[in-house]
Amino acid sequence: MSDELYQRAILDRAKSPAHAGRLEAPDATATVDNPLCGDRVTIDLKLDGDRVADVGHHVRGCALCQASASVLAEAAIGQNAADIKAARDQLKSMLGGSDAPGRPWQELGIFTPVRRYKSRHECVLLPFDALSQALGSPKSS
Repeated sequence: MSDELYQRAILDRAKSPAHAGRLEAPDATATVDNPLCGDRVTIDLKLDGDRVADVGHHVRGCALCQASASVLAEAAIGQNAADIKAARDQLKSMLGGSDAPGRPWQELGIFTPVRRYKSRHECVLLPFDALSQALGSPKSS
């Protein structure tokens, strides 16, 4: 795998992930797996109505998946299921060549180098799928 793929911002996020760890008594939780690479993400949520109040995550996976969960956990607070779906759709579009998402998701731009590695797109998207599942909204295609 190219050094370009694992740039410093991704490695820093993976090494010191925000909101890492499981939440005590979460309002919602979901675990998703990527059977192709073995990544597994568990997302725990505390909710305030339909909005995310707190996020905890446990990732067993590559640096891309760990970094994505970290960025997601910070940006998801205060967001609802529609916001998360829109962010995932923007991230998927960015991986396909579009511009990086805007606030509060602009840090997802660190995954721009992943565009060239289609087989790694799911590693970046997996935490979003877990969060969407925890919120009870279907994964977008």
